[in-house]
Amino acid sequence: MEWLATYKKQVPLFLYGALAGVCMLVWVCVFAAAPRGLLTIAVLDVGQGDAIYIESPTGVQVVIDGGPDSALLRQLPKVMPQFDRSLDALVATHPDLDHIGGFVDVVGRYSVGAFVSPGIPKDTASATALEQEITDNNIPRYIARRGMTLDLGGGASLEVLYPDRDVSRLNQNIANEGCVVARLVYGEVSMLLACDMSADMEAHLLELGAGELASDILKVAHHGSKYSSSEAFVAAAKPAFAAISVGARNTYGHPAQPTLERLEAAGAQVLRTDQEGTLVFTSDGSRLWRE
Repeated sequence: MEWLATYKKQVPLFLYGALAGVCMLVWVCVFAAAPRGLLTIAVLDVGQGDAIYIESPTGVQVVIDGGPDSALLRQLPKVMPQFDRSLDALVATHPDLDHIGGFVDVVGRYSVGAFVSPGIPKDTASATALEQEITDNNIPRYIARRGMTLDLGGGASLEVLYPDRDVSRLNQNIANEGCVVARLVYGEVSMLLACDMSADMEAHLLELGAGELASDILKVAHHGSKYSSSEAFVAAAKPAFAAISVGARNTYGHPAQPTLERLEAAGAQVLRTDQEGTLVFTSDGSRLWRE
């Protein structure tokens, strides 16, 4: 009978243990279902050009623009996981050298899942070399058009706002007039990627839908050119951060003082790669912070 008394004393312990196990299982399911991933955005310091690295909450990696030269190859290992040599997509907003030059080397050294562009041909050495690399590596090509959404996983997406028409016959000397404008969205946080668009393009986007431009981060158009970032456009974007990708002591006068004044008047914190190097932002979908 002694063993029975011992068994009766242990029964409550077994019940408590089982109950604790069930509770633990419930909480594991809750946490597994909750979004816990982080979105990383890095405006890379590539000199006088653009290159933005994005890693979604599920690890999907996209690079928007490649900068002018091999600087992209030096910067990517600083923001990507060690020994990672694959990218899910490259997006060339337009075929000017300061936006595609670095892609030539990247395509030769990284495994790339897709290449997205506005479809503007250009007969320069860099554009020809990039096209050849894409062909030689059998990388699928996609033409960006308004309404296209790239699902980055984990609730993050890249929405194409422009071009809204065929720009393949655009004069190659004004390729930036057909550049890809996109909005990165993750939960309540967003970033407007304004390529090299002009004030005329900004006015067109305002007509298409000013409400879709509001973003926490604005990648300032055309390296802070005085011909972009109009007062009306900046007011519609109303960014908390204005990130300018620009080379130190460049010969174009970028960023222009009037542009800086418009951004600051709108309440944006202006950040420049020529002054701070690579600009890294992180978001959990509800909050946004700088690294």
